[in-house]
Amino acid sequence: MTVLFVPPSEGQARLQGLLYEGREHIAIDWREQLDAFVRASDRLLNLLEGVMPEIACIVDAETLTDLHSAVSGRAQSGAGARGAVPSGCASALARSALAGERWDGVVWYSPTIFFGPLVRALKRRCGCRAYLILRDLFPDWAVDAGVMRRGLAYRFFKRVERYQYRRADVIGVQTPANVPLVERTLAGRGARPRIEVLNNWQSASLRRRASVDPEATALAGRTLFAYTGNMGAAQDMDGLLDLAERLRARRDIGFLFVGRGSEAARLRARADADRLDNVLFLDEIDSAEVPALLERCQVGLIALDPRHTTHNIPGKLLTYLRAGLPVLARINPGNDLEALIEREDVGRVCVGDDPERLQRHAEELASDAALRAAMSVRCRALAEREFSSAAAATQVVHGLAA
Repeated sequence: MTVLFVPPSEGQARLQGLLYEGREHIAIDWREQLDAFVRASDRLLNLLEGVMPEIACIVDAETLTDLHSAVSGRAQSGAGARGAVPSGCASALARSALAGERWDGVVWYSPTIFFGPLVRALKRRCGCRAYLILRDLFPDWAVDAGVMRRGLAYRFFKRVERYQYRRADVIGVQTPANVPLVERTLAGRGARPRIEVLNNWQSASLRRRASVDPEATALAGRTLFAYTGNMGAAQDMDGLLDLAERLRARRDIGFLFVGRGSEAARLRARADADRLDNVLFLDEIDSAEVPALLERCQVGLIALDPRHTTHNIPGKLLTYLRAGLPVLARINPGNDLEALIEREDVGRVCVGDDPERLQRHAEELASDAALRAAMSVRCRALAEREFSSAAAATQVVHGLAA
């Protein structure tokens, strides 16, 4: 995707002056126009990071090569940049060493929402079934989080989302509450894949010694509430910083945030400005180090923007469960995560924006070591029983064979 800056014309600027500023002549502030374009481009990139985690800007030469490849069939150096875009994978596959391969089934993961053309091409060539593992409902979560309006961009992404859904024979969603949301997107004419609940999964991974030791930081000796993973618009992380501020006087409680995301820098700046000495931000670490780090923590934090109308089971929940960490979750109303945590008694949940209740839950977990120990046993048992990779693989294979 190329974002193009088109400067406003002098005539347009004069017309705007007559209509809105009461002046016949107006000088265009070109620097302000360019700065506004950069800000808009940055907002677009932050938005796309939520559904395309590996997205990255390409340099000028690669951009020119990609534009050339769109209008010319002649091979050019750097044309492979187009193959990195999901929607261009079908044509890239046709030119690759795998062009003649045939598959018994197609399994793909969303986000992103742009693999529809590739899946369609593979199904037609191989005559096979396809299973979509659907984790986030984009663009709806972006609207809920306030980073997108229901305008032209939303309608475009919604059309792409619907196209991808219709390429599947089976769609595995994270929670029962997401089934009617996907059915609503698929309403109307066209293919109607079967929709089922496919739990997230996690297997015992390679472990590596953590490069960070909380006991060597300002949080040493405290009961640690840890958050690991993305810090973006979908999480509404300010709610957790509000909690840290409310518990500032509790010298036995600390908050550790590890990861990256579009909101990470702003959250760090806010913690510094508010002088929250019970908060520590760390850059993203290798996933193999996370289990060892969590062994030195006592509670795992989950944050989902209360404005969300879509639902998911964050992957970090599985990481916490496997590490034996009780969970403190701040989530949106109607999320099936509430029933899961309460039914299995593996933590505490605050639904919606309720700072007082969230604080009470945090203080309970921090003050009762026996409660945390009992929850820790149940966490590990739940991870093995319902969130194993073997169970997920069996369900996906059954969906492909049906």
